[in-house]
Amino acid sequence: MASTEGLGRLFNVVPQANGVHIPLRGASGVTFVCFEDDGSQVVTLKESVNGLSEQNLAVISKVYKAPGVGGTWTKVTQNAAATFDLADDTTNDAIAIYVGADQLSDGFDCVELTNDGGNPVIAIIHDLHSQRAPERLPRSVV
Repeated sequence: MASTEGLGRLFNVVPQANGVHIPLRGASGVTFVCFEDDGSQVVTLKESVNGLSEQNLAVISKVYKAPGVGGTWTKVTQNAAATFDLADDTTNDAIAIYVGADQLSDGFDCVELTNDGGNPVIAIIHDLHSQRAPERLPRSVV
């Protein structure tokens, strides 16, 4: 059985997505993966219209945390908010947050996650509406 690449078929990736507007017009959602070596990260989520008119997006109610070197993911829940604070969890210094395109307010088409201190954020845009070769993927930032 021949394997097929996931990039372009299942997902697209923005390797440095901290503070970048990610359009969700061509996907069902995005998962942000964040890391800070000492675990004390605070992330903020916003939505925008093509990168403009941004406002807080208070939909973070479920976050997964894990050790940055791999390990078991642990679910953390909170009341829906535009921010999440990992506090000083030095064991679990990576987090994953999903945002569905259907969670954006009417007329909004982009989402942005900012990790305090400029810490790494990777955006995995998935459930692409149009599958194509990786070199033919549309621009994934605004």
